[in-house]
Amino acid sequence: MTTDLTDREPPRSDQACPISPVVDLVFSRWTTPVLWTLHTHGRQRFVELQRHIGTISPKVLTQRLRQMERDGLVRRTYHAEVPPQVEYEITELGSSLSPLFATLAQWSASHPDEVERARRQYDTQGSPPTRT
Repeated sequence: MTTDLTDREPPRSDQACPISPVVDLVFSRWTTPVLWTLHTHGRQRFVELQRHIGTISPKVLTQRLRQMERDGLVRRTYHAEVPPQVEYEITELGSSLSPLFATLAQWSASHPDEVERARRQYDTQGSPPTRT
């Protein structure tokens, strides 16, 4: 049975946008580049992952990977070798975000001119007056 959107209760005031928790989870500062890299390049060792992402510090990458593992987006595999080896890979849950990323990549490739044009127009006209 489907429900009409008008039959639903309005969102709580603390959650005016029902996708906010997901946006916070997936689009936090370093989550998207980590997921993109793991999806594109497959299983990665920490150093490989850091090299692909570029500007992320080891401390921040470690924190982000731990959070993503906790959220079920990334799987960490420890190999008891000398020296120890740790690999990270995207989980099925993380991979389920692929269509979203593909859509965003397509949008990003299709609209940069429009965004730039809008920015130039805004900058030329100046920002709207602020209310006091």
